[in-house]
Amino acid sequence: QEQLVESGGGLVQVGGSLRLSCAASGSIFSINRMGWYRQAPGKQRELVAGITSDGSLNYADSVKGRFTISRDNAKNTVYLQMNSLKPEDTAVYYCNALVLMTSGKYNNYWGRGTQVTVSS
Repeated sequence: QEQLVESGGGLVQVGGSLRLSCAASGSIFSINRMGWYRQAPGKQRELVAGITSDGSLNYADSVKGRFTISRDNAKNTVYLQMNSLKPEDTAVYYCNALVLMTSGKYNNYWGRGTQVTVSS
């Protein structure tokens, strides 16, 4: 069964760093796009960063210069390095992947989320 498993969340002080990881598993032929979204209490889920299979990147304006997304295609894994964290970065972070299955079908998958809390 296909799934995305996130790790690396936690509690950190203002200005600190965290690295999130998300590994995809299952009957995967390739992964087109991978990304990280976040949802803070009372707010809508928003895109934090995305990366395509050819390495194209996009970031939310609020994290540019502080967060870096990368991926290891051999491991079907995407990472999010978060530096200079701010209290407003506090949210549940979700991994997302657009996967081409071995069946030839595309599926969009979400991880269960990992909590990131930045304390001041």
